[in-house]
Amino acid sequence: MSDGASECTPGIDLTAGPSGVGCVECLAGDGPGWWFHLRRCAACGHIGCCDSSPSQHATRHARDARHPILASFEPGESWFWNVETETFLEGPKLMPPTSHPESQPVPGPKDKLPMDRRDLH
Repeated sequence: MSDGASECTPGIDLTAGPSGVGCVECLAGDGPGWWFHLRRCAACGHIGCCDSSPSQHATRHARDARHPILASFEPGESWFWNVETETFLEGPKLMPPTSHPESQPVPGPKDKLPMDRRDLH
């Protein structure tokens, strides 16, 4: 039975924790394996890489799963993005953690970055 809290905003599940601290697909070997920034699916917690990253896994997940609302998974950021309407929106505080660890490099992971990107840390 739901207490209603997870139903306050369509497409956002307050009970869904993040799937990890990095892009699920990149870490599994899909694509070059590195990202600029991370995004969290507000419906299921899937962590994917942003649209500036080579593989753009977060938006792909949002479209394939029909989970259109993504949240930043970067320290100090609390915005939401609707991939269908291409608009920012206000949203509730998600289940922690709400970002990757501050000690995690951006872009990352460092051992997967091409040589020309390693100096961005």
